[in-house]
Amino acid sequence: MKKNAPKEAALRASQLKQTIDKHRRLYHTHDAPEISDEAYDSLMRELEALEQAHPSLRTDDSPTQRVGGEPLKEFVKVRHAVEQWSFDDVFDLAELKKWEEKVRNFMEKGHVSDLELEYCCELKIDGLKVILTYEEGKLVRGVTRGDGTVGEDVTHNIRTIRSIPLKLTKPVEHFIAVGEVWMSINDLERINKERIADNEPVYANTRNLAAGSLRQLDPKITATRNLDSFIYDIDLESVWSTDTQSEELSRLRDLGFSVNPHYKVCKNLVEVQEYYEEWTNRRHDLDYQLDGIVIKVNSRKIQSTLGYTGKSPRWGVAYKFPAEQVTTILEDIVFQVGRTGVVTPVAVMRPVLVAGSTVSRATLHNEDEIKRLDVRIGDTVILQKSGDVIPDIVSVMKELRPKSARPFVWPSRVAACGGEGEIERIPGEAAWRCVSKDSFEQIKRRFHYFTSKKCFDIDGLGPQTLDVLIEAGLISTFDDIFTLTKGDLLALPRFAELSAENLIQAIEKARRVTLPRLLASLSIPQVGEETAYDVAKHFKSIDKIEAASKEEFESIYGVGEVVAQSLAVWFADKGNQALIKNLLKHVEIIEDAAISGGTKKLAGKSFVFTGSLPTLEREAAQKLVRDNGGDVSNSVSKKTSYVVTGDAAGSKLDRARELGVKIIDEEEFLKMIG
Repeated sequence: MKKNAPKEAALRASQLKQTIDKHRRLYHTHDAPEISDEAYDSLMRELEALEQAHPSLRTDDSPTQRVGGEPLKEFVKVRHAVEQWSFDDVFDLAELKKWEEKVRNFMEKGHVSDLELEYCCELKIDGLKVILTYEEGKLVRGVTRGDGTVGEDVTHNIRTIRSIPLKLTKPVEHFIAVGEVWMSINDLERINKERIADNEPVYANTRNLAAGSLRQLDPKITATRNLDSFIYDIDLESVWSTDTQSEELSRLRDLGFSVNPHYKVCKNLVEVQEYYEEWTNRRHDLDYQLDGIVIKVNSRKIQSTLGYTGKSPRWGVAYKFPAEQVTTILEDIVFQVGRTGVVTPVAVMRPVLVAGSTVSRATLHNEDEIKRLDVRIGDTVILQKSGDVIPDIVSVMKELRPKSARPFVWPSRVAACGGEGEIERIPGEAAWRCVSKDSFEQIKRRFHYFTSKKCFDIDGLGPQTLDVLIEAGLISTFDDIFTLTKGDLLALPRFAELSAENLIQAIEKARRVTLPRLLASLSIPQVGEETAYDVAKHFKSIDKIEAASKEEFESIYGVGEVVAQSLAVWFADKGNQALIKNLLKHVEIIEDAAISGGTKKLAGKSFVFTGSLPTLEREAAQKLVRDNGGDVSNSVSKKTSYVVTGDAAGSKLDRARELGVKIIDEEEFLKMIG
């Protein structure tokens, strides 16, 4: 007898079922998804976990117990000769190993454990599944998957797809093939440009557009969409049989079908994981979209022994790529005070795996963003992370909002600001800042940035050590760092003879600094690494910078009115003038090749870096650009000359493709500078 689930779990499961079913219909039946596939998968996994923990919640009508969606009424319904299944999903190697354990257990029960277990791995194309029926070698019907039992007859549109043969290369009396209809990324961009010109809404993704194109009542419209296909399974053949899945793919190609060339037979899960990791990194190189790989037991005999569950084959599984969007629950909103006093709201969330890493925090940017999202504590949110982009809340699933949730009220005080904790809105901006400029939190963060790699790069003087030195009263201004002695350090609990000596040597090494790094280290509001470089390159000396007016700062390319005002005000402040004077007693500004001349190989060219490069650290690559007369930016625009891409490239790569900016790898970049 199943034990009843707690009321809270039952309510959550009920809400999830309704929400998932709504988005399933939007996706499968109407081709109008409102959330990403990854967000949908995340909701489904939460429901599966609830049902596993509380079996009484698992009902026959649960989304976890069914496949696909009902066919549209406008099309003729067709009952499939062979029922259509969907694969179960795994999301990491641990889950894949559990799946293999089940496979081996069933092989043992079926007395086929003596057979060699190998896998045929294929790319999982993000398109629309179709079932193609041939009689006497001629195409007679093309049907969508529908709900797995009944699909929609779209033969008139299937015939417009050039990669689908109207006649097989060899006569076969009765033949049913299964595959995926898809659209290229380039065609999506082309069609969206046309729709923008006609003031029509754009399509969100290639899958959505491919599905909509295949369901056009007028085949002439479908023909203009340039649909393509990859066929991957034979459901039924009257005169032929194959021993393996890989042989089946060869058979399909021989009959004239388009078969994705990137499949691979793997001897074990080590090879499967290598294939998965390869395509996780390479997927953005293709002109069609993937959402994972499909792993099938290669042997047909073992497949037959394993059979099916109620909704999926036991002999295959979909290994999804790291999700770039997932759902989780927002548990709190806290405030972080930056080195310039800007107050940033941060979402504290139930930990969740996204894009390959577990995250529990995401920036909410500012008060306006909280209002725009209408995000509340207790909400289920869609979290996004793409490549090197910081986790971001995309939207709120308001249909899952608890009744107790209340609109978030922006505070008037933040304790970390020090003093009375008062905050004020920055004129003309969406941001708030501390009224007090010298809270302990701000001082700590300024010191953390001062010694970081981007600035003075003092090895061994990280945040924890700095906090101890500040709390002990050994440092209160930047120049104090350069007056520390080994004896000062040995008085602290964190230091022994060797560690104290190493830190003093690191401080000595840091006494020579370039002008751009010095400017960046000062925590001037609105001034980061790029602006510091631009200012240093323009003036070339600290004396000229200190004497510059707002108008002179504003004349620098890339420095706007707000940044120019911030620079002028900061350098006019007597306290800041004293800070620089005292600091220069202990440090020497050395020549920087980038601002003193260097080579001109990259003159007039601007570069954006995205992803992890094989051999160069990001900062080293950017320095090479500057040393050779080029410019570096953190964002892609029409003015960008090159985007240099590495592993796990993010949204900058997509933006480059969209704007037609030239994309190169590290090897090409290094050739440019010899």
